[in-house]
Amino acid sequence: MLRRDLTGLLAATPLLSLPALSAARAQAAWPNRPLTILVPFVAGGPSDIVARAIANRMSQTIGQPVVVENRAGANGEIAGRLLARAEPDGHTLLCGSIGVFAINAALRPDLGYDPVKEFAPVTLAVTTPNVLVVNPEKVPAKTVAELVAWLKTQRASYSTSGVGSSDQMTTELFKQRMGVDVAHVPYRGGAAAATDLIAGNVQMSFQNLGTVAGHIQGGRLRALMVTDARRHPILPDVPSSAEAGLQDFVVTSWQAVMAPAGLPAPVQERLHAAMAEALNHPEVKPRLEQIGFSVVGSTPAEFRRFQEAEIARWREVIQTAGIKPE
Repeated sequence: MLRRDLTGLLAATPLLSLPALSAARAQAAWPNRPLTILVPFVAGGPSDIVARAIANRMSQTIGQPVVVENRAGANGEIAGRLLARAEPDGHTLLCGSIGVFAINAALRPDLGYDPVKEFAPVTLAVTTPNVLVVNPEKVPAKTVAELVAWLKTQRASYSTSGVGSSDQMTTELFKQRMGVDVAHVPYRGGAAAATDLIAGNVQMSFQNLGTVAGHIQGGRLRALMVTDARRHPILPDVPSSAEAGLQDFVVTSWQAVMAPAGLPAPVQERLHAAMAEALNHPEVKPRLEQIGFSVVGSTPAEFRRFQEAEIARWREVIQTAGIKPE
């Protein structure tokens, strides 16, 4: 009897250590091939800028190439589906926006991916305010009050980086608060939305500061306000939303990195460490700040709490406003 019990104990012992062995092997094996960072928008927008900044530095520190792959469409759903189906081994990631990781979940009940259940958080990379910009050749207004007066006498349209994006949500809130009617024209990313605004095909937009700062400084776009509690150092002459007459109108957009759910904790930790180092590197952080981003680099747990709070916040805004997906 004693021999049988001892044999059973010895046979069971390796099984008890399998999870630990599996995690150790995953940690030791990562990375064993190039990494891919999916970007759910066209090149040149905020997600793309942040992804390439991370990739360039990470490739030097982890000993493997980090490739950025733009997979635009459906405000991130195409890239989101790809990430959800990817192997959770730390070699496929998604750098996306508030729309991809929060607003989509609040706005679209039939969304083809679950950004909480099917994604593992890596880091909240950066935040940035939106900026209300107009085409200076098409819109005479130089203040928010003048824009509102002009919109009440004109048929106008606004561009966004996609249905469900923070720029659409911001503009819809602006329309309701100001009592104006402006038609929505969605694009596949902030860069494309800004390009068509510069071309005069639309008249106004709320865009991430990082996307339009250069265009504002170059005179191609006119900024009327930033959606923050105070002025931004990149645009010191542009009033905050409160200064422009909109109280409690603070909207901060953000970019973050996710991996597929089921990512081993040791790999998640190494990914976060590598990305936090990349974001805070003395050659990377100043470049991001120069175009309007505030670097965060939060832990996976901090990002998850932040993401869930954002989903709840935007769900309440969407329900109150009656906003529907197009």
